[in-house]
Amino acid sequence: MNIEIKDLSQVYKNDFRALNRVNLEINPGMFGLLGPNGAGKSTLMRILVTLQKPTHGEVFVNGMPLSKNRKEVRSYLGYLPQDFRFFAKLRTWEFLDYAASLAGIKSKKQRLSAVDDLLEQVGLFDVRNRFANKLSGGMKRRLGIAQALIGDPKIIIVDEPTTGLDPEERIRFRNILSNLSQKEVIIILSTHIVGDISSTCSQMALLNSGEVHFTGSPEQFIKQSEGHVFKTSVTFDEMKRISETFPVITSIPDPAGYEVEFVADKPNGWKASEVQPNLEHAYVYFMEYLTKSKIELE
Repeated sequence: MNIEIKDLSQVYKNDFRALNRVNLEINPGMFGLLGPNGAGKSTLMRILVTLQKPTHGEVFVNGMPLSKNRKEVRSYLGYLPQDFRFFAKLRTWEFLDYAASLAGIKSKKQRLSAVDDLLEQVGLFDVRNRFANKLSGGMKRRLGIAQALIGDPKIIIVDEPTTGLDPEERIRFRNILSNLSQKEVIIILSTHIVGDISSTCSQMALLNSGEVHFTGSPEQFIKQSEGHVFKTSVTFDEMKRISETFPVITSIPDPAGYEVEFVADKPNGWKASEVQPNLEHAYVYFMEYLTKSKIELE
């Protein structure tokens, strides 16, 4: 199973390009699509799950053009949209049973078995009889991933899955996806939250203003910012000046002022030491410096 995206563009009214000649190859495992809000991630997800037709270009799933094989490709898909909806008057297990019937599981016995297995997998079995609209925010997202998994899809697409979740639920959700990635399935995780990518994905792409600026591993992306992350101590008065000059990643108060980490091409006179970057540093450096300079990462 693989996905190949070739010269994909989406143009709306007034010639607004949500996607501009996107090219990607996605293989089994966890693939992270990182980018700010408005980068075009959700548009790309809607095209991949056959909810929207692109203006130009093509998507190939296992060599099949999506434009000519929409019904067959849909049979491979599990999808958790950013705005996940459900029927409020259905209990948790009833909603998942309904999703199972839509996924083509006709036998009631098989559906109920699959429903119970998935509720156990996502930690919702104990609330299976609770009405879906009475679940907590984190539980609703887990119900969302359960409905995306019903029917054993070969391609799982999740759009901004951890937005609004507390840290504990975010970790739980990422662990569920990470466990799934051990199977021979493609999982596409679209997010603007850097931690979701760094902790789960072996491959990633960065999308900004509808264009792909980087593809590779998180480690390769981090390498781009080596030598551009610094740490220094500043007084209370200097804090305002340094934050107006550079993107400050962290600021830890101390008795004399703050210990700060910032990204920059050069520290420009500040007495600072280099810091080994992480994915958050690399992302901020890319967005603040390389995009403004129109330098494309290779």
